[in-house]
Amino acid sequence: MPRPDGLVVAIDGPSGAGKSTVAREVARRMGLLYLDTGALYRAVGFAAREAGVDPADPEAMAALCARLDLSVSVGPLGETRVHVDGRDVTGNLRTQEMAALASAVSAQPCVRERLLGLQREAGRRGGVILDGRDIGTVVFPDADLKVFLDASPEIRARRRAGEPAERGGAADAEADYPRILAEVHARDAADRGRAIAPLKAAPDAVPLDTTALTLEAVIERVCELVRGAAGAA
Repeated sequence: MPRPDGLVVAIDGPSGAGKSTVAREVARRMGLLYLDTGALYRAVGFAAREAGVDPADPEAMAALCARLDLSVSVGPLGETRVHVDGRDVTGNLRTQEMAALASAVSAQPCVRERLLGLQREAGRRGGVILDGRDIGTVVFPDADLKVFLDASPEIRARRRAGEPAERGGAADAEADYPRILAEVHARDAADRGRAIAPLKAAPDAVPLDTTALTLEAVIERVCELVRGAAGAA
């Protein structure tokens, strides 16, 4: 099989579609570098919270972005590690609060501009898989392979309810489900309706609905697509 060393693979989709989980495992199996772009937006949201900056205040966010030292590294297991002002904040990012803050800060042009260069630099040499909401439409519109993962809001909420980190450690997933479903709908509306880089599938993206698929089936399908893209490169 041709090696995917030079490929840029873009996986987009809404919250809870399984982008990060799929991208991380596909990267491991196919020998690609994985960059969790969603973690970058969460990190900016984290920095805004720590600095007491209102994510809806354009001037305050622009000032924050101008002084923010944000970088990424690869951890010992190949995972994306995110650093804010020299501090590894990766372990602070997988909460529902950070997800909401990521959505809020992503609406600010200064944030998207600040992160665009960082994402492009990470993928410049290829051999990388990135997931997010505008990878195939804005960050890498010429990516070798674009996949748009989706699932019903109900399924995505169920998946979120099953993730203790996202629930803040809550034990009762069923009790959390109505709240998380409402949050999924709100996040979808915000992501699809924003003026800058709204969530949408690139015209040449391969659509993949994960609603009725197992995680393994989704991973295998994306690996198959990567192999096809490598063969065509």
